[in-house]
Amino acid sequence: MNGPKKFRELLASEEFLVSPGVYDGYSVRLVEAAGFKTACTSGAAVSNAILGIADIGVMGLNENVNHCRNLARSVQIPLTADADTGYGNPVNVFHTVRMFEEAGVAGVNLEDQVSPKRCGHMPGKDVVSLAEMVKKIEAACLARRNDNFVIIARTDAIAVEGVEGAIRRAKAYAAAGADMLFPDAVRTEDDIKRLVDAAGIPLSINMGFGIRSRPTTPLIPLPRLKELGVKRISLPRMLPAAAIMGMQKALGVMQDVVRTGEPADRPDLLVGIDDIMKVMGYEEMRALEKRLTTLPEDAS
Repeated sequence: MNGPKKFRELLASEEFLVSPGVYDGYSVRLVEAAGFKTACTSGAAVSNAILGIADIGVMGLNENVNHCRNLARSVQIPLTADADTGYGNPVNVFHTVRMFEEAGVAGVNLEDQVSPKRCGHMPGKDVVSLAEMVKKIEAACLARRNDNFVIIARTDAIAVEGVEGAIRRAKAYAAAGADMLFPDAVRTEDDIKRLVDAAGIPLSINMGFGIRSRPTTPLIPLPRLKELGVKRISLPRMLPAAAIMGMQKALGVMQDVVRTGEPADRPDLLVGIDDIMKVMGYEEMRALEKRLTTLPEDAS
């Protein structure tokens, strides 16, 4: 079953979907290995990881598509991609959707921020007109070759126009053909419920993970989100934040080693090489080598 069809079936099911945000080969493979049925790219995390700068709309279309192509082919679970603002006007959006669909992802987020966009939880955001975003959604729907490919309309309007503006946009985006609504930085349970009722299509909520995240959207128990009518929760910062903390701890230990000259054995901080090989599919690669090459049995 291909990614878009599999994701459509999950959207049509009774299951509440949890999509951790991924940004590299390790993270996407770990999400699949942990048993999650979907994943989504975090545009901020991808931009941070491959460019080493803040998410302020610098990452280009080709950089994003090529990165997502590598992630999508690494796993069997459906992956949705963050396509930012669609990289231009509705004509640009048409070609953007074509490129992401060809890259093998199951669907894309398209947001209504002005370009250059900003991370959804940063101050200083602004949004395009409702009419312009409707045209972008119509272009996205027209562009897809596979009707199962999912168009996720993200709105950042709450920070600019309030929840009433976001509700107006939710209705218009659904009428334009969006398959899922993704309102960012929603502040209350009541606002979530109002958006669910207004949209009439599946709703995805972006949440933090833990107190240190200082999320704009409060941490709401998953059963309560399902009760409110939310279909999917995305966790864009969980894995990059966990990775950063792990790397900081390991580097701190290494600094101690540099100062003292004493070696450190910290299995509490590091997985073994066998664990890395398991995550990255070395066993499957070795089996393929044995089948297709003349390498000796004990070759490393």
